[in-house]
Amino acid sequence: MPEPPPAALLSLSDTTGAAELAAALHARNVPLLATSGTRDWLQRQGITAADVAQVTGFPALFGGRVKTLDAKLFGAILFDRENAEHRREANQHGIAAIATVAVTLYAPPEIDIGGVALLRAAAKNYAFVSVLCDPAQYESFLEALERGGPSLDERRTLAAAALRHVAAYDMRNAARLGDSKPLRYGENPHELGVFYPASDGVPEQLAGKALSYNNLLDLDATLRLLARDGRGTRAVVVKHTVPCGVAERASAAQAVREALDADRISAYGGIVAIDTTMTTQAAAALSDVFLEIVAAPDFDDDALRILERKRRIRIMRFSRALPRRLLVGRTVRSALGGTLVQEPDPAAPPEELRVVSRRVPSDREWEDLRFAWDVVAHVKSNAIVIAKDGVTRGICAGQTNRVSAVETAVHRAAEHARQSACASDGYFPFRDGLEAAAAAGCTAVIAPGGSIRDAEVVGSADDAGIALVFSSRRHFLH
Repeated sequence: MPEPPPAALLSLSDTTGAAELAAALHARNVPLLATSGTRDWLQRQGITAADVAQVTGFPALFGGRVKTLDAKLFGAILFDRENAEHRREANQHGIAAIATVAVTLYAPPEIDIGGVALLRAAAKNYAFVSVLCDPAQYESFLEALERGGPSLDERRTLAAAALRHVAAYDMRNAARLGDSKPLRYGENPHELGVFYPASDGVPEQLAGKALSYNNLLDLDATLRLLARDGRGTRAVVVKHTVPCGVAERASAAQAVREALDADRISAYGGIVAIDTTMTTQAAAALSDVFLEIVAAPDFDDDALRILERKRRIRIMRFSRALPRRLLVGRTVRSALGGTLVQEPDPAAPPEELRVVSRRVPSDREWEDLRFAWDVVAHVKSNAIVIAKDGVTRGICAGQTNRVSAVETAVHRAAEHARQSACASDGYFPFRDGLEAAAAAGCTAVIAPGGSIRDAEVVGSADDAGIALVFSSRRHFLH
C-alpha cells in the first residue's frame, strides 16, 4: 500500500475558503491536522481532520494560549527531507512530515504566538513546505495542486509573503502596545495615520500641537537638506516636501532671513530648519511668518520664548547627526501593495564633475554650481534650481518636461537669474532647456550627461558662452 503524502496543518482564525482548501487536500489523500477550533469547524463542514493534540500529546492549554508549541509538530515542518541524519531522527522520534501549513492569525488586540511561529517555520523550510497565510492565496495554491504541487519558486514566493505578513502583524501589535504614535489622520482627514518611530534619533518636540502625517513627511525632507559639507550656517524652508528657499550665510539670522526671502509666498505654512543653534535674532526673523514647524539642533532661551508666542507652531529639536543619518540610511516606501527599499550602494563609483564647455566656471560660479547641485537632489523630478551667491532664487519641482521646469524656475528667480547657476537633476534631452536658462541670464549650468543629444547641448552652451558641467550621477527624486 503506497505511503500517504505528507500532512497539511490548518490553524485558521479566518475560515474564508478553508472548506474548499481542506476538501481539495482531502481528495488527494493528504492527512489533515488542525488546531481544536479549526478541527471542530471542519467537522461541521463534513471534513475529517485529526487534532494536533494527537501529535503533541497534550491538549490545548491555558485557554488556548498553548496548542502547537511542540517539538514533534515543528520538527514535522522543519526537518530537511534530503538530509539523511534528519530523516533518521524523524523516524526515531515518530515524526511524520508536514508539507502544507495554512495559518490565519488572530486579529489584534490578540497576540498570536503559535500561529506566527508556524508561519516562520514553514517559510524557513520552503524547499519542502508550502505556507499559506492569506485566504487569497488558496485559489492559486489549488491550481498548483492540479499540476502536481507548487514549484520551488512558488513556495519561495509564498514564504516571502508569510514573512512580510508576520512582520506587518508584529508592527500592528507593537503599535497597540505603544511603540508608535497615532496621528490625527493620514495625508487627508478621511485617511488613518500612524507613525512608527525609529529606535533613536527622532526629533524632540519642545512645544506646539501634535504632529500630523504631512508634518512628519515635510520634516524628513527638511532635515535631509541640512546634511551637507558647506560653509557657514544653512537655513532651509520646505513646503509639501519641496524646498522653496535655501541659504548659506555666516550667521543663523542672516541665513533664515535670506532663505525666507527666496520665496516668501511659498514659505507660508511651511517648515524652517537650520543646522546650528536657533539664535534670538534668527527667531525674531520668523516672528511675522506663519509656519507649521521650526526645527534646530538647539535653541537660545530667548529664541524659544519668541517662538512659543506663535501658538500654532511646532518647535522641534533634533540631534546634529540625524540629517546625515537620514540621507545615507535606508529608504522604505510602499508601491503596488508591496515595499520598495533602497540605500546607497557602497560599490558605486564616486561622483565626478566634468567641464564639457569651452568656458570654464569661475570660482564664484563653481560655488553656486555645487550649492545648486546639492539642493536639486532634494527637489522632486523633473527639478531645476537657480542659485546665486549661496541662495536659491528659483526652484521648480515635479514637471513632466524639463524645458517647462527651467522656464518656471527662471521666472521665479526673475532678475536674480542673471549671473546665476542652474542645476538640473536629469540630463537635458534637447538643447531647448539649456537655451531657456541661458536666455534668462544663467552663466553656468550643471546637469548629468547621458543624453543622445549631449553634443547638441554642449554646442548650445558654447554658442551662448556659458559654462556647462556634466555630473556622472543623476539625482531623480520621486
